[in-house]
Amino acid sequence: MKKLKKQEQGFTLVELAIVLVIIGLLLGAVLKGQQLIYNAKVKRVQNQIKEMEAAFYTYYDKYGYYPGDDPQASARWSGAPNGNGDGAVDGGYCTNGGPNKEPCYLWRHLRYANIISGDPAENDPTKMTPHHAFGGYLDMFTGTFTVGGQSRSGGWITLRNIEAAAAEAIDRALDDGKCTTGAMARYGGEACNGANYPSSGYLDIWFNF
Repeated sequence: MKKLKKQEQGFTLVELAIVLVIIGLLLGAVLKGQQLIYNAKVKRVQNQIKEMEAAFYTYYDKYGYYPGDDPQASARWSGAPNGNGDGAVDGGYCTNGGPNKEPCYLWRHLRYANIISGDPAENDPTKMTPHHAFGGYLDMFTGTFTVGGQSRSGGWITLRNIEAAAAEAIDRALDDGKCTTGAMARYGGEACNGANYPSSGYLDIWFNF
């Protein structure tokens, strides 16, 4: 008796359509999830700026000196470094120039006072300096600097190496959304596109408070 050859069947158009719909739904969910994560990071950086500003003034209200500038810190906490008490937190980035400068003392003072978390005895600038939600360093100090083409004085919270799109979104939420004007503006990294943020790249953003 002659055996019948089994006929091989492929996917029908309906089955292919269902598979494509499922793939599309999965890709949409992944992309939506990535966008939600990105938006959450942007919101977290906004909150970090507000939290650091609040920490700075909380310390001042409690002790009468800016954190980092406090000349009486060692009398309050054993092992704490003293600032010079001149009313400024001078020195720029903590990671530039070693740990014995007031912008590094600032983080230690805030931690000794239990205003922010972390080990107050940490003496390595790369470890004591916090990071913003996108991974770069977050610094805080005072002084007069030219940011966005304009010379300004006061307190500064800086976000180093942050994506241009994230910087623009944070600026829109907290300031005027412009790369060169307002309290938040570009200090370094990718150049501004006129008054607008660049379409890609990484910047250093400074926030004046």
